[in-house]
Amino acid sequence: MDILSEISNIGIVPVIALDNANQAVPLAKALIDGGLPCAEVTFRTAAAEESIRQMARHCPDMLVGAGTILTPEQADKAVAAGARFIVSPGLNEEVVKHCQKIGVPIIAGVATPSEVEKALSLGLTTLKFFPAEAAGGLAMIKAMSAPYSQVKFMPTGGINAKNVNSYLSFKKVIACGGSWMVSKELINSGNFAEITRLTKEAVATMLGFELRHVGINCSDEQESSAVASQFEKLFGFSKEDRGGAYFAGEFIEVMKKPFYGAKGHIAIATHYPQRAAYRLEKAGIKLNWDSAGYNPDGSLRVVYLKDEVGGFALHILQK
Repeated sequence: MDILSEISNIGIVPVIALDNANQAVPLAKALIDGGLPCAEVTFRTAAAEESIRQMARHCPDMLVGAGTILTPEQADKAVAAGARFIVSPGLNEEVVKHCQKIGVPIIAGVATPSEVEKALSLGLTTLKFFPAEAAGGLAMIKAMSAPYSQVKFMPTGGINAKNVNSYLSFKKVIACGGSWMVSKELINSGNFAEITRLTKEAVATMLGFELRHVGINCSDEQESSAVASQFEKLFGFSKEDRGGAYFAGEFIEVMKKPFYGAKGHIAIATHYPQRAAYRLEKAGIKLNWDSAGYNPDGSLRVVYLKDEVGGFALHILQK
């Protein structure tokens, strides 16, 4: 497994501080149920090492990492406990080289161009931008991305439900670290149901699913034109020829020949098709990758699901 690609597909990495290792497994299950099977367990508490061990042992589907790693010794303890990636708040050359030596991915923290250059000299191209909001936020990431186009960032610090998509929408951001769904108050009170709810809310905010249009299958262009004209006459939806289909307004696509689906198709738009596809496949939904279309930069733009719902094919597409 490519750990960094997995983190990118997940999109949001919950940053967790645990005072009691007995809370680790219920918390991991709450995050998995909420749709974020990932955690960065910070080494700021005495319970961190055992918490990682418990998560790794009892929740094998969880991608567990260790954060706030300041020394090679901490990195060794975290990896021995089951951490599959390391995150450090700053750029510590000794820690970076040690992680490279033992073969564990490290996302080291930077906040300035000089630190980015130092990271590049160490062979790192995916970096933590920390503390994100205090260090200039998305504007700073964009500014640093201009001269350092090969670098990607995982901003952490001040990320919340209101600004997460502004970060994730920038192509150089692979994921965001955040703690708003895993507050200490919720963890210490054992309110894991609320953590699951907030996690689901975070995933829904990130993906932003919404109905884009409904496609109707017709036998030929003449029928397609007539059907689109009916919608125009009934509701004033402007009819427009768009090549393979007539559109009536923006939400009804009338195909000029039979396409996917016995009756037609339903298009669901999302901010991030790749992350949506990842979650669908994780849930056991099969995708028709032969139908996939891609943006000029190679990112996924559209893909159909294999199974129909009510006679309609379903596809996700880029907003």
